[in-house]
Amino acid sequence: MCLAIPIRVEALLPDDLARVTLSGVSKCVSIALLEDVRVGDYLLIHVGYALARLDPDEAEQTLAMMREAAVPAVLEMEDARL
Repeated sequence: MCLAIPIRVEALLPDDLARVTLSGVSKCVSIALLEDVRVGDYLLIHVGYALARLDPDEAEQTLAMMREAAVPAVLEMEDARL
């Protein structure tokens, strides 16, 4: 199973790279597969490559669902340890 994560572009770098940030974690990813990437764009990232540009509202909804889904999983892990 593969998971691609929407993430926001914070800076454009040389050599078709961009700095992206999610939840305070920054990473450099390749934007070579996309054209006209701009700071502020939301991209769909998988294994270090931007695969697609997303509508900002769609990206925010997806991130909200991922955050919501993660909370029960964390609680279940904590219960299992008790």
